[in-house]
Amino acid sequence: MRNSATPSERRLWSMLSQYRPRFTRQLVIDPYIVDFAHRKAKLIVELDGSQHVDQANKDRERTVYLEARGWRALRFWNSEVNENAEGVAQKILMVAAERLGGRELKAVPPRKRRVKREA
Repeated sequence: MRNSATPSERRLWSMLSQYRPRFTRQLVIDPYIVDFAHRKAKLIVELDGSQHVDQANKDRERTVYLEARGWRALRFWNSEVNENAEGVAQKILMVAAERLGGRELKAVPPRKRRVKREA
């Protein structure tokens, strides 16, 4: 699962990855791997698909474990991302800013790709 992001994860990552301080994808917080994390804000973002309906207790235990270590966990359904990705991203950015003492995250422009010149 670590190497293959879901469509919802790819969509949300394309929005969050442009912000600094930066988010990390698939961060290992032993014994778990979280979908996204903002290390400085100690914020975890998990996207849940239909398989999570049957594992609510495991998800709750996971959240309790991570929050006991100082992390804040936000969970969203894939359908929420599909229907309102911008709203989900804004919620995540707002909570990250709160956890950074009110310091707003800044979007950076994408890097320009170098064009190889033919000799």
